[in-house]
Amino acid sequence: MCHNKYAKSAPYLHDLYQRPNLVSGKPVTDVSVTELIKKGSAAMPAFGTTVSDAEVADLIAYIQSGKCCVEGEDPPANPWYLADRHKWNVQKTLSGGPRGMLRLASGDTPEGIGVQLVAPNGVRTTVYTNVEGRYEFPEMQAGTYVLRIPTPREFKPYRRDSVAIEGATRVDDIVLERVTNLEGLPPTPEIESQLSGAELLWNLPGTVDEKATFQKNCSPCHGWKQILRNRYDEHSWQLILDRMMHYSTMALVVPKARSAASDQDFNTILKWLSKVRSPEFQDPPLYVFPRPQGASTRVIITEYELPRSLLAAHDVAGDSQGNIWYTSHKTLFIGKIDPRTGIATEYKIPATPNVMPGTHRVAVDKDDVIFASEPWAHNLDKLDPKTGKITQIPIEVAEPLNLAAFTNFALAPDGSVWDNERRYVRKIDPVTGKILQRFPNQTDFSYDNLISADGKYWAGGGPPFSGNTAERLDIQTGSMVGLNTGPHNATAKRGGFDPSGKAWFGGGDGALVELDASAGRIVEHWPPTAPSPITDFYEAMPDKNGDVWAGVLNGRQFVRLNPRSERWTVYELPEPYAYDRRTWIDSSTNPVTVWYVDYDGVLVRIQPLD
Repeated sequence: MCHNKYAKSAPYLHDLYQRPNLVSGKPVTDVSVTELIKKGSAAMPAFGTTVSDAEVADLIAYIQSGKCCVEGEDPPANPWYLADRHKWNVQKTLSGGPRGMLRLASGDTPEGIGVQLVAPNGVRTTVYTNVEGRYEFPEMQAGTYVLRIPTPREFKPYRRDSVAIEGATRVDDIVLERVTNLEGLPPTPEIESQLSGAELLWNLPGTVDEKATFQKNCSPCHGWKQILRNRYDEHSWQLILDRMMHYSTMALVVPKARSAASDQDFNTILKWLSKVRSPEFQDPPLYVFPRPQGASTRVIITEYELPRSLLAAHDVAGDSQGNIWYTSHKTLFIGKIDPRTGIATEYKIPATPNVMPGTHRVAVDKDDVIFASEPWAHNLDKLDPKTGKITQIPIEVAEPLNLAAFTNFALAPDGSVWDNERRYVRKIDPVTGKILQRFPNQTDFSYDNLISADGKYWAGGGPPFSGNTAERLDIQTGSMVGLNTGPHNATAKRGGFDPSGKAWFGGGDGALVELDASAGRIVEHWPPTAPSPITDFYEAMPDKNGDVWAGVLNGRQFVRLNPRSERWTVYELPEPYAYDRRTWIDSSTNPVTVWYVDYDGVLVRIQPLD
């Protein structure tokens, strides 16, 4: 992001080796470039503590080939995507497949451990052991699979290749041994890589204020793992924080407004990271969060690889044919996955000159036409899957383009598009991009735009990084009900309406936020997940039964709340992340099927058994 052609505050590196000198005046040689990467400069962090000599050599070879930072026009192929080369049917049922027993050598309870089968097409299916250690997969296509424990954490790795599966095959017992007999685990890179951002944060020393300030400022754009698994000196951390906190993420060139509060947060985070993520800091023994129990183990998780790396996948939506569509926040590509095979079909959005590529929201209308937002280009894209034709519709803006972004629109039942900009909720013509109606909003900006299933109501929350408001608009009368949580910043981000007409949002301060406009109340529901409340949600989505689903943004869990009983079910994902920006729920199945695309680049299907 710092050296691509869209950033203006650092040199574009594609022709570095055609230049005589670096900015410092030193000649461009492998030695000088290596030294700069490792030691940094007054304006660039020192990366010598985060990348190896071999990685630096790879980086130099990449730059010498005339390439630069990923710019989105042609992202590289994902080597783990195999569905187009190995045709394989993905499981459809919820039971009736291979089963087995998992035991712990220590004799402790084996409940809640994920067991995974990897198919030849790369699709991964994970189930969880019950209190006796038994597990059962859905019925799988006959053939050979890889059997593994996806994230063993406190146990030694376990993997068996070429396991023959046919029907209800009885799999040989799995026996796991702990990494150590001590309670705390050794802080090795291998174990740290299996911990979620929430687990890493919980294990590091620091005050509640330090960690809460870090959580508030460092959650919305990427996971904590990206931060906490790296080491920098104080000067480098200062440069990184300045870039992340004081510049717009649209192109990393527009300085944000400064305030005493933001400077105080900056200094708190800088002091803490410079201590606990310095090259010299010795990590303490690691502790992992408890495993799932009871109803939380009754789930099937299926993971689909996407065809390209570095997509920064953002949103999902399903069509009437069963396909799942996804957007890419940093590239020209959107795509669909056929869940029956894992095969992806890609579509390339035409580039807008001098504008960073990327799509955000995706929605599907009743005719299976795909709508997507281009935040940086300020376009609404319409894709006809029958012809592959893409139409880009510029959205009318009231502000200068570099201060506006077209992101989280809503598609109403009548086909109109809804968003908000600078204190106004807007109804937009999906053909021309012109504003049809405007309604005053109580906040400067609502991060999401929700439209009820009957098209009568719009709802939104406060700003994306802090705020205590949520509001509902009666579209027919124009009346707005706005509520707030007082001085507490609930930060209602993205969400949806439930069957009773209540609006739900993922709360940036760690709760699910319920807006009951009819009753005139706003309620926060706090999950039983560690280290709540120092974690957060990006989105919450109700299903047809009124249960509300949300991924723990920097954890490895997906929560399910029954608001009528206040019962929580917390499902654990196989990978150490759940960076869920948008959930799509398939209500045609029973139980419902939950989908999201992780920002780390994998499409996830969650099938509860109850």
